[in-house]
Amino acid sequence: MKNAFKKYERYKKPTASWMEDIPLGWDSIPVGRIYRRVKRTNVPHEELLSVYRDHGVVPKKSRDDNFNKPSEDLSPYQLVCPENLVMNKMKAWQGSIAISCYRGIVSPAYFVYEKIKKVQCTRIKSKYIHYLLRSPIYITQYMSRSKGIRVNQWDLDPKAFEQIELLLPSPYEQTQIAKFLDYETAKIDALIEKQQQLIQLLQEKRQAVISHAVTKGLNPDAPMRDSGIPWIGEIPAHWKIKKLGHFGQLQNGLNISGDSFGSGFPFISYGDVYKNQFIPSNPSGLVRSTKEDQKKYSIERGDVFFTRTSETVDDIGIASTCLQRVEDATFAGFLIRFRPWSDDLDPVYSSFLFRNKLIQSSFTEKMNLVTRASLSQNTLKTLSVCIPPQREQAQIATHLQKQHSNFEKLARDLTQQTKLLQERRTALISAAVTGKIDVRDWQPPTHTEEEAS
Repeated sequence: MKNAFKKYERYKKPTASWMEDIPLGWDSIPVGRIYRRVKRTNVPHEELLSVYRDHGVVPKKSRDDNFNKPSEDLSPYQLVCPENLVMNKMKAWQGSIAISCYRGIVSPAYFVYEKIKKVQCTRIKSKYIHYLLRSPIYITQYMSRSKGIRVNQWDLDPKAFEQIELLLPSPYEQTQIAKFLDYETAKIDALIEKQQQLIQLLQEKRQAVISHAVTKGLNPDAPMRDSGIPWIGEIPAHWKIKKLGHFGQLQNGLNISGDSFGSGFPFISYGDVYKNQFIPSNPSGLVRSTKEDQKKYSIERGDVFFTRTSETVDDIGIASTCLQRVEDATFAGFLIRFRPWSDDLDPVYSSFLFRNKLIQSSFTEKMNLVTRASLSQNTLKTLSVCIPPQREQAQIATHLQKQHSNFEKLARDLTQQTKLLQERRTALISAAVTGKIDVRDWQPPTHTEEEAS
């Protein structure tokens, strides 16, 4: 962060050893002297809330949160009122702590605190506390005071939390710091949103380039004909349209008990396919498979794997292609393997052909929706695909690999810029709430000043 803000004139040593010097006139008071824990249950007819690292306390309906659904019994859920402090005791070290602006209920995994009435509430500005408790210096304290109960789960004891000292400048300074951070973080958040929109547009452009190349080819002057398939449209006149079942074999993956995993032979998982355009040559998964398993569920060059089942239709039919044989390997039951009978398909061309949005969207209407989205072998067998001559496949594959590299570089640059903006946001909050910068005289700039900057 650039040193664009002045510092306080005088600093002093804090009472807490884990704090750096703080401005003269600031106090530090334990959480337990300002907030007390409350547990108000049996209020099921309230809006469901949750605490997220990026947005604090928000209604659950505002987030696409398929993996954190509420219990059918809401009686243990706790009431939260505006200005209550809400913390996930097992995820505080990840930033799951905030002051609520909403009334609603949260799951029993949370601690809920309210201001102690005898405390002079006018001295405590909730918006400032919100920023303070989510700053890096406090996140570090939650981690250091938490006890590990299992992998990536650290339980913060209420007493340990209540001993953490809160930095308290004067009420006026708290208000100023909150106003300053509201303004500055909003500007940064807007820039981050623009970067994320650019990344999304880049992904859409990449998909459009792939879809066009594998359905129209690279020669704009080639004679065209109607494919007879609505989602494909016209194709070069010399290309073929074939159903997948006419030139290859389909096979569901290995179903085996859970205690067979963790050792043994290479295993291609759902994630290996979902996350990668190409099957990893050295998969991280292991399974105790037999020679018969390895023969039936083998992984050869040219094989294409499709995700078969998922919570949502958007995650099924994602394809990954194998560019080399994986010795002694098998693949997961949540996958379907397509193995061509001949060399009609170039494997690199296949990787772009099958991992494009046009094909994935064609599955949606035929989806088997029971409790999960499911892709059947019969649906895959009837999938129509474009087959150019092999030489043309290789040309398209080379072209798309170059385009892919260009898109990847642009995406990395945008992601890095987003990361730098997020780091600046964090650094600015930390500097303001710990007194590293003095914003007592800060005022939001006028429109003229903003335009000049």
